[in-house]
Amino acid sequence: MSATEIQSFFSPDSKSASTSALTIRNLSVFFGDRAAVKKVSLDVKARAVTAIIGPSGCGKSTFLRALNRMHELNPEARMTGEIKLFGDDIYSRNVEPVVVRRRVGMVFQKSNPFPTMSISENVTVGLRLNGVRDKKTLAERTEQSLRMSALWDEVKDRLHAPAISLSGGQQQRLCIARALAVQPEVLLMDEPASALDPLATSKIEELILQLKKEYTIVIVTHNMQQAARVSDFTAFFYIGELVEFDATTKIFTSPSKKQTEDYVTGRFG
Repeated sequence: MSATEIQSFFSPDSKSASTSALTIRNLSVFFGDRAAVKKVSLDVKARAVTAIIGPSGCGKSTFLRALNRMHELNPEARMTGEIKLFGDDIYSRNVEPVVVRRRVGMVFQKSNPFPTMSISENVTVGLRLNGVRDKKTLAERTEQSLRMSALWDEVKDRLHAPAISLSGGQQQRLCIARALAVQPEVLLMDEPASALDPLATSKIEELILQLKKEYTIVIVTHNMQQAARVSDFTAFFYIGELVEFDATTKIFTSPSKKQTEDYVTGRFG
């Protein structure tokens, strides 16, 4: 991919063309002959939180990983259908996965700071891999990202300490800061609070509500209360299929499908 093509793919002009950050049409993801996601179509609204819910093994995480081509790390994976990011086809032959992942960041279920790196080095690792060397730029982006992840005040006096010296909740917010440092347009979160205590979970949820002012967020969660608290829209998946997608208030108060109602009320799953 040439520099001109990369610049075009990063063009902000397409952002104003639609209220949808991601447009997914007939998305299917296969691992070998097994379909993990089956013909899913939905629009992810910009600067809003979309929650993906459903029982274990229903394709939630696979769907999420397809949104920034992370599923391609599995050599058996393949997809059909279309995903557009602010109008740009992220599966175009001219677009490399690394370029997509700069625009669509990801935070995983288990915090994964690089153990041999300091707090500040963890934040800027993506920038440095992309060729940023200016110390002033790296320092500014470190502070900005840590402030956005609500971690700056807790670590500003020990930026050179090992990242693994932080608590579990702090490590997860550090991973969020690391994702934000490369200035993505969309942030994917795969059960980001499932391994955290209630206090740390509350901080992550507060952070999500703050971040949606600037970012589009898609979160996978098993926690129905969490989905209700933080999301604007909710998609219910079952056995790889999208059963229902609507505003979160409707999904949790008056869903259109009985299967959705049974799941959100705890009758199954």
